[in-house]
Amino acid sequence: MYVPFENLPEESRIWIYQSNRKFSDAEFSEIETALQTFLESWAAHGTSLESSYQLKYNRFIIIAVNQDVQAATGCSIDSSVEFIQSLEQKYTVDLLDKMNVTFKLGEHIAHKTLIDFKKMVKDKAVTENTIVFNNLVNNIEEYNESWEVPAIDSWHSRFF
Repeated sequence: MYVPFENLPEESRIWIYQSNRKFSDAEFSEIETALQTFLESWAAHGTSLESSYQLKYNRFIIIAVNQDVQAATGCSIDSSVEFIQSLEQKYTVDLLDKMNVTFKLGEHIAHKTLIDFKKMVKDKAVTENTIVFNNLVNNIEEYNESWEVPAIDSWHSRFF
């Protein structure tokens, strides 16, 4: 069951999927429609999941579930991954590779492989103050506080 993102409690579980390329506005509009349709029928063991999403920077898909109402289970999580995989195929993008880094270069959102990001650190093209997207956050509270942070305040700090 879809609910507005801001209505979910801060302890709601989230999953963040980053695209290896920027979506067009038209693609993001289609994705939004598909997400709403998916979330309306998303369930765990026959019980609807109170869930929502956010789309950010034409690059990120954030899905959230209020686990206090009904926890997402293995099968329901599998169905969400299958949904994400269908988006990957439809739009020829990579949304599941966690070995990439997305960060801000001024107003631009950059996406690099981990190897390329490490090289940029070595070359001082990015610094400890570079804003990175910490997609390892687990709930809405962490997302609000620790998703867009200086690299030194995230798991990326090990590269400096």
